[in-house]
Amino acid sequence: MLNQKIAELRKDYRLASLDESEVAAYPLLQFGKWWQDAITGEVEEANAMTLATSTPDGHPSARIVLLKSFDEEGFLFFTNYESRKAQELALNPHVTLLFFWRELERQVRIEGTVCKAPVAVSNEYYDSRPLESRIGAIASPQSKVIPGRSFLEEQVDQVKKEYKGNAPQRPNYWGGYIVKPQVIEFWQGRSSRLHDRILYTLTTEGSWKIERLAP
Repeated sequence: MLNQKIAELRKDYRLASLDESEVAAYPLLQFGKWWQDAITGEVEEANAMTLATSTPDGHPSARIVLLKSFDEEGFLFFTNYESRKAQELALNPHVTLLFFWRELERQVRIEGTVCKAPVAVSNEYYDSRPLESRIGAIASPQSKVIPGRSFLEEQVDQVKKEYKGNAPQRPNYWGGYIVKPQVIEFWQGRSSRLHDRILYTLTTEGSWKIERLAP
């Protein structure tokens, strides 16, 4: 049944526009431009992105993860290699990322494949994390069923006792993934739901095709 109060929620987007003549020839350059806009525009948690995965038989799942870097290699994030998302990635490396920057009335959707980050990259980032976060990565059996909050707190206490204030090394079940893009769509909200959507698609020759999509 239609909930009229929900159905009436709407916002008319008027902040900006996006035209094919304005975008960069390479999507990572365009993302970098929008990323800088998000930083200077003080978008809250601009690096928060939805990561969508699925099982080989097509059951999807999604969650928020944090972008930690991006370059010509792709988009980098970190997680537990034994988590649900990691198990799905091992069986089906095709993923989608989605950024929603509400303050700028923008979305960026990225489709691609994922691979594990080099060990040196995972080590460097793990060692840069606050001590409590490093301990948490060891203590938490991510995505596993646990009997209660006290179990997790006891695990944290046990890890702290084990290392006695010393900085732990990265566990081999925790590290980074790189999403290598094949499709990137830039969405700019426009008035009357006539949004601007510019799509970059990686061709078999290695170049990027740019097209406009209907809203």
